[in-house]
Amino acid sequence: MTYCLGIKVKEGLVALADTRITSGLETTTKKKLTIVQKDGGSMFIMTSGLRSVRDKAVVYFNELTHTQTFDKLFQAVNAFGEQIRRVALEDRDTLEKAGFKFDLNTIIGGQLKGDEDHKLFLLYPEGNWVELGEGAPFVAIGNSGQGKAILNRTIDENSSMHLALKAAFLSFDSTRVSSNNVDFPIDIALYKKGTFELVEQRYTQRDLADISMQWDDELKAALNNISGDWMEKAFAKLPADNNNEI
Repeated sequence: MTYCLGIKVKEGLVALADTRITSGLETTTKKKLTIVQKDGGSMFIMTSGLRSVRDKAVVYFNELTHTQTFDKLFQAVNAFGEQIRRVALEDRDTLEKAGFKFDLNTIIGGQLKGDEDHKLFLLYPEGNWVELGEGAPFVAIGNSGQGKAILNRTIDENSSMHLALKAAFLSFDSTRVSSNNVDFPIDIALYKKGTFELVEQRYTQRDLADISMQWDDELKAALNNISGDWMEKAFAKLPADNNNEI
């Protein structure tokens, strides 16, 4: 399993991907965030699904970029979807006979020279896609259930990139403590609107241990500060302690 998250705000894009790979009892670290910077544009690709499908689709796409250029990001998304369908034709039957489900969800974000704005897309295993925009400023793939609550409560298109990155990490951290198949290190990509250049940073658990501990303390303090008056009606129905000796 994995955890990949893309956030689009007016200021730019934030991408986060964990690196945990689980195969049976074996765990390894593999990069799941790919950055392509070419022809005056920048884009990132993050995937969740079978590693062999992901690697093959990315290799095919990278090979395609040597001979083909894209003016707009949706064209690159279409091209990556074509590579997924190509891999499906080559490998789906063999994988499914071996008991593996052909499955690859992809997040692609960035801005190419023909785009007026930065873009964020979710690409499905069938090769079709949706674009994220107002009202849907983020998308997560993989083991995404535990990390959405903080994003839903804090992020909208007017959020700053700084706030988006904070929320992205805390979303990952919530997933990490609830699942043994999502873990550090994490890769971060940041894109500021109109710059046509992505920057990337890797963080280890040691790098962010203090932030995780601070968040734990903040949550406990917030919980303790929630008014308890509303609970009294329920607790009043509990039977009184009976300490009489028999």
